[in-house]
Amino acid sequence: MQELLVISGKGGTGKTSIVAALAALAEDKVLADCDVDAADLHLLLRPEVESVNEFYGSNKAVTDAGRCTGCGRCIEVCRFGAITKADNGSRGSVFQVDSLSCEGCGVCTLTCPAGAITMKPNLAGYWYISETPHGPLVHAQLGLAEDNSGKLVTKVRQEARRLAEENKARLIITDGPPGIGCPVISSLTGVTLALVVTEPTVAGWHDLERVVKLAGHFKVPVAVCINKYDLAPEKSREIEAYCYEQGLTIAGKIPFDADVARALVNAVPLTACSHGAAANAVKAMWDSLLVQLGRIGK
Repeated sequence: MQELLVISGKGGTGKTSIVAALAALAEDKVLADCDVDAADLHLLLRPEVESVNEFYGSNKAVTDAGRCTGCGRCIEVCRFGAITKADNGSRGSVFQVDSLSCEGCGVCTLTCPAGAITMKPNLAGYWYISETPHGPLVHAQLGLAEDNSGKLVTKVRQEARRLAEENKARLIITDGPPGIGCPVISSLTGVTLALVVTEPTVAGWHDLERVVKLAGHFKVPVAVCINKYDLAPEKSREIEAYCYEQGLTIAGKIPFDADVARALVNAVPLTACSHGAAANAVKAMWDSLLVQLGRIGK
Protein backbone atom coordinates (compact mmCIF):
# COMPACT_ATOMS: atom_id res chain seq x y z
CA MET A 1 0.00 0.00 0.00
CA GLN A 2 1.27 3.47 -0.92
CA GLU A 3 0.34 6.88 0.48
CA LEU A 4 0.29 10.05 -1.60
CA LEU A 5 0.08 13.16 0.57
CA VAL A 6 -0.85 16.51 -0.98
CA ILE A 7 0.37 19.45 1.09
CA SER A 8 1.33 23.10 0.74
CA GLY A 9 3.48 25.47 2.73
CA LYS A 10 0.56 27.90 2.93
CA GLY A 11 -3.20 27.86 2.61
CA GLY A 12 -5.06 28.86 -0.54
CA THR A 13 -2.82 27.23 -3.14
CA GLY A 14 -5.56 24.93 -4.47
CA LYS A 15 -4.44 21.83 -2.61
CA THR A 16 -7.91 20.47 -1.83
CA SER A 17 -9.18 21.11 -5.37
CA ILE A 18 -6.24 19.11 -6.71
CA VAL A 19 -6.88 16.25 -4.28
CA ALA A 20 -10.50 16.07 -5.41
CA ALA A 21 -9.40 16.13 -9.05
CA LEU A 22 -6.95 13.28 -8.42
CA ALA A 23 -9.63 11.35 -6.54
CA ALA A 24 -11.78 11.36 -9.68
CA LEU A 25 -8.86 9.93 -11.70
CA ALA A 26 -7.38 7.36 -9.34
CA GLU A 27 -8.59 3.79 -9.02
CA ASP A 28 -8.39 1.31 -6.16
CA LYS A 29 -7.82 3.93 -3.46
CA VAL A 30 -8.98 5.30 -0.11
CA LEU A 31 -9.22 9.05 0.51
CA ALA A 32 -8.31 10.89 3.71
CA ASP A 33 -8.73 14.52 4.76
CA CYS A 34 -6.12 15.34 7.40
CA ASP A 35 -6.77 19.09 7.32
CA VAL A 36 -8.97 18.65 10.41
CA ASP A 37 -8.83 22.34 11.41
CA ALA A 38 -10.66 23.33 8.21
CA ALA A 39 -11.74 20.11 6.53
CA ASP A 40 -13.43 20.81 3.19
CA LEU A 41 -12.61 17.90 0.88
CA HIS A 42 -16.09 16.55 1.62
CA LEU A 43 -17.60 19.64 -0.02
CA LEU A 44 -16.32 18.43 -3.41
CA LEU A 45 -16.85 14.69 -2.89
CA ARG A 46 -20.40 14.73 -1.45
CA PRO A 47 -19.95 11.89 1.05
CA GLU A 48 -22.63 9.77 2.63
CA VAL A 49 -21.55 9.32 6.23
CA GLU A 50 -21.53 5.69 7.32
CA SER A 51 -19.85 5.99 10.72
CA VAL A 52 -19.61 8.84 13.26
CA ASN A 53 -17.00 8.49 16.01
CA GLU A 54 -16.05 10.68 18.96
CA PHE A 55 -12.50 11.94 19.38
CA TYR A 56 -11.20 12.76 22.83
CA GLY A 57 -8.17 15.01 23.03
CA SER A 58 -6.23 16.14 26.10
CA ASN A 59 -7.87 16.15 29.54
CA LYS A 60 -9.46 19.34 30.86
CA ALA A 61 -10.37 20.50 34.34
CA VAL A 62 -13.91 20.02 35.67
CA THR A 63 -15.19 21.40 39.01
CA ASP A 64 -17.54 19.72 41.47
CA ALA A 65 -19.72 22.56 42.82
CA GLY A 66 -20.79 20.38 45.73
CA ARG A 67 -17.23 20.10 47.01
CA CYS A 68 -16.01 23.62 46.17
CA THR A 69 -15.47 25.73 49.30
CA GLY A 70 -15.06 28.97 47.39
CA CYS A 71 -11.52 29.60 48.62
CA GLY A 72 -10.43 30.98 45.24
CA ARG A 73 -7.04 29.28 45.19
CA CYS A 74 -7.72 27.86 41.72
CA ILE A 75 -8.42 31.23 40.12
CA GLU A 76 -5.18 32.58 41.59
CA VAL A 77 -3.00 29.95 39.95
CA CYS A 78 -4.76 29.66 36.55
CA ARG A 79 -2.60 31.41 33.93
CA PHE A 80 -5.22 31.15 31.19
CA GLY A 81 -8.17 32.93 32.76
CA ALA A 82 -10.21 29.74 32.48
CA ILE A 83 -11.77 29.89 35.94
CA THR A 84 -14.65 32.17 36.87
CA LYS A 85 -16.60 32.89 40.02
CA ALA A 86 -20.27 31.89 40.17
CA ASP A 87 -23.09 32.12 42.68
CA ASN A 88 -24.21 28.79 44.17
CA GLY A 89 -27.23 30.06 46.06
CA SER A 90 -27.21 29.30 49.78
CA ARG A 91 -23.74 27.77 49.53
CA GLY A 92 -22.25 31.10 48.49
CA SER A 93 -19.66 31.53 45.75
CA VAL A 94 -18.09 28.63 43.87
CA PHE A 95 -15.63 28.50 40.99
CA GLN A 96 -16.21 27.02 37.55
CA VAL A 97 -13.89 26.08 34.68
CA ASP A 98 -14.56 27.36 31.15
CA SER A 99 -13.66 24.40 28.93
CA LEU A 100 -12.97 26.66 25.92
CA SER A 101 -10.27 28.54 27.83
CA CYS A 102 -8.81 25.61 29.78
CA GLU A 103 -5.45 24.41 28.45
CA GLY A 104 -5.43 21.23 30.52
CA CYS A 105 -2.28 22.01 32.52
CA GLY A 106 -3.79 20.59 35.74
CA VAL A 107 -2.33 23.16 38.14
CA CYS A 108 -5.77 23.90 39.61
CA THR A 109 -6.25 20.25 40.54
CA LEU A 110 -2.99 20.25 42.48
CA THR A 111 -3.76 23.39 44.43
CA CYS A 112 -7.44 22.85 45.30
CA PRO A 113 -7.49 22.00 49.04
CA ALA A 114 -10.98 20.48 48.82
CA GLY A 115 -10.20 18.21 45.86
CA ALA A 116 -13.10 19.76 43.98
CA ILE A 117 -11.34 19.86 40.60
CA THR A 118 -10.51 16.79 38.52
CA MET A 119 -9.10 16.22 35.04
CA LYS A 120 -11.44 14.45 32.63
CA PRO A 121 -11.21 13.45 28.95
CA ASN A 122 -12.41 16.24 26.69
CA LEU A 123 -14.58 15.62 23.64
CA ALA A 124 -12.52 17.51 21.04
CA GLY A 125 -14.20 16.53 17.79
CA TYR A 126 -15.47 13.74 15.58
CA TRP A 127 -14.08 11.55 12.85
CA TYR A 128 -16.11 9.94 10.08
CA ILE A 129 -16.00 7.11 7.60
CA SER A 130 -17.98 7.98 4.48
CA GLU A 131 -18.65 6.68 1.02
CA THR A 132 -18.29 9.03 -1.96
CA PRO A 133 -18.80 8.66 -5.72
CA HIS A 134 -15.00 8.49 -5.92
CA GLY A 135 -14.26 6.00 -3.16
CA PRO A 136 -14.19 5.70 0.65
CA LEU A 137 -13.27 8.83 2.62
CA VAL A 138 -12.00 9.19 6.18
CA HIS A 139 -12.40 12.74 7.48
CA ALA A 140 -12.81 14.64 10.73
CA GLN A 141 -14.06 17.79 12.37
CA LEU A 142 -12.18 19.46 15.20
CA GLY A 143 -14.32 21.23 17.80
CA LEU A 144 -14.32 24.98 18.32
CA ALA A 145 -11.19 26.32 20.06
CA GLU A 146 -9.76 22.82 20.37
CA ASP A 147 -6.03 22.25 20.13
CA ASN A 148 -4.82 20.38 17.04
CA SER A 149 -1.70 18.64 18.29
CA GLY A 150 -1.77 16.09 15.48
CA LYS A 151 -3.58 13.35 17.44
CA LEU A 152 -6.76 13.63 15.36
CA VAL A 153 -4.67 13.69 12.18
CA THR A 154 -2.99 10.47 13.30
CA LYS A 155 -6.38 8.88 13.99
CA VAL A 156 -7.61 9.77 10.49
CA ARG A 157 -4.47 8.23 8.96
CA GLN A 158 -4.80 5.07 11.05
CA GLU A 159 -8.40 4.57 10.01
CA ALA A 160 -7.57 5.24 6.35
CA ARG A 161 -4.88 2.56 6.48
CA ARG A 162 -7.23 0.12 8.18
CA LEU A 163 -9.91 0.79 5.57
CA ALA A 164 -7.39 0.40 2.74
CA GLU A 165 -6.29 -2.95 4.14
CA GLU A 166 -9.89 -4.13 4.46
CA ASN A 167 -10.68 -3.08 0.89
CA LYS A 168 -7.29 -4.28 -0.39
CA ALA A 169 -6.76 -0.82 -1.86
CA ARG A 170 -3.30 -0.08 -3.22
CA LEU A 171 -3.26 3.66 -2.60
CA ILE A 172 -4.28 6.27 -0.02
CA ILE A 173 -4.61 9.86 -1.27
CA THR A 174 -4.49 12.34 1.60
CA ASP A 175 -5.37 16.02 1.72
CA GLY A 176 -2.90 17.38 4.26
CA PRO A 177 -2.91 20.53 6.39
CA PRO A 178 -1.10 23.69 5.22
CA GLY A 179 2.06 24.98 6.88
CA ILE A 180 4.82 23.06 8.66
CA GLY A 181 3.40 22.59 12.17
CA CYS A 182 2.49 19.51 14.22
CA PRO A 183 -0.54 18.52 12.08
CA VAL A 184 1.63 18.57 8.95
CA ILE A 185 4.29 16.45 10.63
CA SER A 186 1.60 13.96 11.70
CA SER A 187 0.40 13.80 8.08
CA LEU A 188 3.87 13.58 6.54
CA THR A 189 5.78 10.94 8.45
CA GLY A 190 5.99 7.60 6.69
CA VAL A 191 4.17 8.52 3.47
CA THR A 192 5.37 7.22 0.12
CA LEU A 193 5.37 10.56 -1.72
CA ALA A 194 4.48 14.16 -0.88
CA LEU A 195 3.07 16.36 -3.62
CA VAL A 196 3.72 19.98 -2.63
CA VAL A 197 1.37 22.47 -4.27
CA THR A 198 2.77 25.97 -4.66
CA GLU A 199 1.94 29.14 -6.57
CA PRO A 200 4.14 31.59 -8.49
CA THR A 201 4.44 34.23 -5.77
CA VAL A 202 7.15 35.23 -3.32
CA ALA A 203 5.14 33.77 -0.46
CA GLY A 204 4.47 30.58 -2.40
CA TRP A 205 8.17 30.04 -3.11
CA HIS A 206 9.17 30.83 0.47
CA ASP A 207 6.67 28.35 1.91
CA LEU A 208 7.61 25.74 -0.67
CA GLU A 209 11.18 25.90 0.62
CA ARG A 210 10.00 25.43 4.20
CA VAL A 211 7.87 22.38 3.51
CA VAL A 212 10.55 20.82 1.28
CA LYS A 213 13.04 21.10 4.15
CA LEU A 214 10.51 19.50 6.49
CA ALA A 215 9.94 16.59 4.11
CA GLY A 216 13.69 16.20 3.72
CA HIS A 217 14.09 15.94 7.49
CA PHE A 218 11.73 12.96 7.48
CA LYS A 219 13.27 11.54 4.29
CA VAL A 220 10.00 11.74 2.35
CA PRO A 221 10.33 12.05 -1.47
CA VAL A 222 8.81 15.25 -2.86
CA ALA A 223 7.18 16.19 -6.13
CA VAL A 224 6.06 19.74 -6.88
CA CYS A 225 2.97 21.18 -8.55
CA ILE A 226 2.94 24.84 -9.61
CA ASN A 227 -0.68 25.94 -9.66
CA LYS A 228 -1.79 28.87 -11.86
CA TYR A 229 1.78 28.99 -13.17
CA ASP A 230 0.89 31.19 -16.14
CA LEU A 231 -0.22 34.13 -13.98
CA ALA A 232 3.44 34.92 -13.22
CA PRO A 233 5.64 33.08 -15.75
CA GLU A 234 8.92 34.61 -14.55
CA LYS A 235 8.31 33.59 -10.94
CA SER A 236 7.28 30.12 -12.14
CA ARG A 237 10.60 29.79 -13.95
CA GLU A 238 12.44 30.79 -10.78
CA ILE A 239 10.58 28.13 -8.81
CA GLU A 240 11.36 25.57 -11.52
CA ALA A 241 15.06 26.48 -11.32
CA TYR A 242 14.95 26.05 -7.54
CA CYS A 243 13.34 22.62 -7.93
CA TYR A 244 15.98 21.50 -10.43
CA GLU A 245 18.73 22.67 -8.07
CA GLN A 246 17.16 20.68 -5.24
CA GLY A 247 16.64 17.59 -7.39
CA LEU A 248 12.85 17.84 -7.11
CA THR A 249 10.52 16.56 -9.81
CA ILE A 250 7.97 19.04 -11.11
CA ALA A 251 5.03 16.70 -11.50
CA GLY A 252 2.72 19.31 -12.95
CA LYS A 253 2.13 22.91 -14.00
CA ILE A 254 -1.52 23.86 -13.93
CA PRO A 255 -2.67 26.95 -15.84
CA PHE A 256 -5.31 29.39 -14.67
CA ASP A 257 -8.67 28.16 -15.94
CA ALA A 258 -12.17 29.47 -15.27
CA ASP A 259 -13.37 25.84 -15.30
CA VAL A 260 -11.83 25.47 -11.84
CA ALA A 261 -14.14 28.12 -10.42
CA ARG A 262 -17.12 26.54 -12.17
CA ALA A 263 -16.25 23.14 -10.68
CA LEU A 264 -16.04 24.65 -7.21
CA VAL A 265 -19.38 26.42 -7.62
CA ASN A 266 -20.98 23.12 -8.64
CA ALA A 267 -19.13 21.24 -5.85
CA VAL A 268 -17.61 18.59 -8.14
CA PRO A 269 -14.01 17.57 -8.86
CA LEU A 270 -12.48 19.43 -11.80
CA THR A 271 -11.55 16.29 -13.73
CA ALA A 272 -15.11 14.95 -13.41
CA CYS A 273 -16.70 17.93 -15.19
CA SER A 274 -14.11 19.55 -17.45
CA HIS A 275 -11.86 18.77 -20.40
CA GLY A 276 -10.21 22.19 -20.31
CA ALA A 277 -6.58 23.19 -19.91
CA ALA A 278 -6.44 22.83 -16.11
CA ALA A 279 -8.18 19.46 -16.12
CA ASN A 280 -5.82 18.16 -18.81
CA ALA A 281 -2.82 19.43 -16.83
CA VAL A 282 -4.05 17.57 -13.73
CA LYS A 283 -4.47 14.39 -15.79
CA ALA A 284 -0.90 14.73 -17.09
CA MET A 285 0.30 15.33 -13.53
CA TRP A 286 -1.47 12.20 -12.35
CA ASP A 287 0.36 10.18 -15.02
CA SER A 288 3.64 11.65 -13.75
CA LEU A 289 2.76 10.81 -10.15
CA LEU A 290 1.95 7.23 -11.09
CA VAL A 291 5.39 6.91 -12.66
CA GLN A 292 7.04 8.27 -9.51
CA LEU A 293 5.02 6.02 -7.25
CA GLY A 294 5.96 3.08 -9.45
CA ARG A 295 9.67 3.91 -9.15
CA ILE A 296 9.46 4.27 -5.38
CA GLY A 297 7.61 0.95 -5.13
CA LYS A 298 10.39 -0.98 -6.87
